[in-house]
Amino acid sequence: HSMVSKSIERAQKKVEENNFGIRKRLLEYDDVMNKQREVIYTRRKNALNGERLDSDIANMIYDTVLGIVNQHKINAKFEDFELDLIKHFTMDSPVSEQEFKSKSENDLIKIVYQAAMQDYKIKVKTTAEKVYPVVANIFENNTQNFQRIQVPFTDGAKTLTVVSDLQKAYETQGKQLTKDFEKGITLALIDEHWKEHLRDMDDLRRSVQNVTYEQKDPLVVYKEESFYMFRNMLDEINRETISFLFKGELPAPDPRQIQQARQQKHEQVQTSRGDDNAGQTETQQAQQQAANRQHQEVEVTAPRNVTKIGRNERVNLRNVRSGEKKELKYKQAEPMIESGEWVLVED
Repeated sequence: HSMVSKSIERAQKKVEENNFGIRKRLLEYDDVMNKQREVIYTRRKNALNGERLDSDIANMIYDTVLGIVNQHKINAKFEDFELDLIKHFTMDSPVSEQEFKSKSENDLIKIVYQAAMQDYKIKVKTTAEKVYPVVANIFENNTQNFQRIQVPFTDGAKTLTVVSDLQKAYETQGKQLTKDFEKGITLALIDEHWKEHLRDMDDLRRSVQNVTYEQKDPLVVYKEESFYMFRNMLDEINRETISFLFKGELPAPDPRQIQQARQQKHEQVQTSRGDDNAGQTETQQAQQQAANRQHQEVEVTAPRNVTKIGRNERVNLRNVRSGEKKELKYKQAEPMIESGEWVLVED
């Protein structure tokens, strides 16, 4: 009937309009994430290619200085200002307390930024000079044809292992290694904070739906809150990256220790082919003895006649230390037995 056909047509039209509105709403939420994603992926691309990494590091130093000066200039707390400079840039304040109070924010930002950039250039140069003798020793005595080397950098709390091309590090007198260090720490911190930010954005997207009870648009609230969250995330990335770049130190191992480490590795390979006990280090012997003792203890405590026990069958347990006894189902007793503190006993 024509009336039924028109009713179906109107219902289908309403459903399609509703679905279109839902898709349009989802697209508006996704546009917020796309804009943030473009900023993060641009940074990652610069870090991977290394072409604009110097500019990004300079911008991170400037943004960090800007945040520190703005934060403490308002409160007029010179001690906190000095502590933040030591915390992030490992340097003393380039201005006195009187200058801090008398100069404007723009002048303070300019002075601190120039001092931080000067210290960072000296830091990069010193690190390259420090690592070059070790790289040269490995490259010139490269009997095993190493192509890439791993070098640990640490700031006292975190450790980052940097992988670099041995020949390029040698030809650039250690500068390539410092570049790889900048790339590695920048990428690591961006990825770490970006993953956390994505989870926070998902939680925000679900929570803002409740603002409809306050007669507010969830999308508007989502845009505002996501902006502040993204800005805070960038500030954390900048501060942690700059802190690691300024604090990151390269251990200066003795080349003879590197040779000794290679020799121990060579001995381990040889002993695996021949006698298992010949040429083992004290650490290996201790590990082997501990494994033997553990194996013996397992053999002593293992029952001779093993019978299959049903999961719902009741068994008796005894505590190895206290001697306490319990009667439980086997499925409940199994994790207690695996812990090693309880053993099966006969009735």
